[in-house]
Amino acid sequence: MAEKFPKLDGSDSQTEEESSNVQEISKELRSDTSSTGEGSEEATKIAQETIKNEEREYITGFKLGMVVVGVTLVCFLVLLDTSIIVTAIPVITTHFHSLEDLGWYGSSYQIASACLQPLAGRIYTNFRTKWAFMSFFFVFELGSLLCGLATSSKMLIVARAVAGLGSAGLMNGSLTIISSSVPLHKSPPLIGMMMGSNISFQSVNSESFSVLFWEEPLHNIQPGDGVCFYINLPIGALVALLLVFIDIPDQAAKPPFKEVFNTITHKLDLTGFVLFAPAAIQLLLALEYGQNQYPWNSATVIGLFCGAGGTFILFLGWEYRQGDKAMIPLSMVAKRNVWSSCLVMMSIFAITLCTTYYLPVYFQAIQGKSPMLSGVYILPSILSQLAVAVTSGALIGKMGYYLPWAVVCGILTSIGGGLLSTLTPNTTTGKWVGYQILAGAGRGAGFQTPIIAVQNTLPPSQISIAMSILMFIQTLSGAVFLTFADVIFSTGLKSLIPKYAPGVSAQAVIAAGATGIRDVVSIQDLPGVLKAYAKSVDHVFYLVAAMGVWGLIFSFGMGWKDIRKKKAPSEQV
Repeated sequence: MAEKFPKLDGSDSQTEEESSNVQEISKELRSDTSSTGEGSEEATKIAQETIKNEEREYITGFKLGMVVVGVTLVCFLVLLDTSIIVTAIPVITTHFHSLEDLGWYGSSYQIASACLQPLAGRIYTNFRTKWAFMSFFFVFELGSLLCGLATSSKMLIVARAVAGLGSAGLMNGSLTIISSSVPLHKSPPLIGMMMGSNISFQSVNSESFSVLFWEEPLHNIQPGDGVCFYINLPIGALVALLLVFIDIPDQAAKPPFKEVFNTITHKLDLTGFVLFAPAAIQLLLALEYGQNQYPWNSATVIGLFCGAGGTFILFLGWEYRQGDKAMIPLSMVAKRNVWSSCLVMMSIFAITLCTTYYLPVYFQAIQGKSPMLSGVYILPSILSQLAVAVTSGALIGKMGYYLPWAVVCGILTSIGGGLLSTLTPNTTTGKWVGYQILAGAGRGAGFQTPIIAVQNTLPPSQISIAMSILMFIQTLSGAVFLTFADVIFSTGLKSLIPKYAPGVSAQAVIAAGATGIRDVVSIQDLPGVLKAYAKSVDHVFYLVAAMGVWGLIFSFGMGWKDIRKKKAPSEQV
């Protein structure tokens, strides 16, 4: 007779069929996580929780479609909001006479979002998923409204921070809702669809977006009009209609509402948040200041880096003391599948952002194309990325294995980055189109694999926390690697312009920007400057290729696991 395990619902035993399924899943878990020292007791507990999760009632049909559309629209709004502020900044600084505040319009949003992301995971773990999500969305929409109503630069900065606080729980909340709405083995196609469509939008250059949609409204904007922020409000109302009347299941039992105060004070790890927030703020400020306002060796930047490091050490000590009650449980992060997935996620988003920021630079600066046309020219990358993201999600759900797609991602992105690093002023259309298709397909293959790996490694009760960690990694990788790319690009220009165009001031070329080169360089010197510009862009793609290799190496730690639903013994042939 099969061994009996205690059931999670409090009854004394499981049926022989249930016990067999638990044994099979726990055996896989022990095999996948043997390097972490995870014991059989913990593996059995995760297996039991997974079995119970599979037996819950899920959303199907039209309601599921409404949920997917709703959360996808929310993610779209978050990315749209970032593009809007980048586009609107020149006009805002003119109207508010606030050029000195320029950096804060983006930084206040990003810093507020990054600080709250890990805590958002604890909030989703301890409160009803739908209402936690709607609360974050309300704060985000409130921030958008306040941005539209802002009558001064300082008010706009505060409003952007409010919107950032709301956005902290939206991307991870969307992933949590999808994993709550369908069984885990059915989630890859939905995750691929959501991630692929939104990250493809993120890949569209914001300057091109402004030309297509916002150029005229922004030229006519008046202080307090807020036309570019109000677009979030009607779409937000549509999202509320899609989600508010649908009962979204929770992945684990949540405390009753009457215990809300006890939950906030005892289960959210507010001390951990108080330690984590200043560490994240100091790190992001150091990257922001070092890139724009102060030299990297200045006391301000070095002090911020040291402060971030010291505070983070205190945070780690507190989290270790808290154990599984921590905001970021170190025992969870220590699992090979989890930390490998985080590093792969960092690789993918570093590749995505560096590629989509610097390809338009190549087209606008070197080939002299308009912002709108450069947006058209990166479509091969975007379309291949979207097509492969959706296709790979469907195939992962069908075939059951995510690791091959992560490996394909690492191989194709490293090769694609290497090929893009060969771009010159004379590269033919066929080549840059082909290089983009290859690189885009690689990114599309791997986007959802870290999410799927983590969701199928951890018990359902920890998935919300894990999604928050992955989203923070995404934010951090953008801040860190775009800074690296900027340093690489600027250093390349400073060293190569004197080599290829000795009579031209490198500082003047950098100050002119990608679209202003031809205004500050004579016709005789232009070929040399364009060659230096092309080689500097190539240097950024060396970083992209290296991050592809990074992702390939760490993808092998994500685990070889069949995520398809296990058949009961009676169903097996």
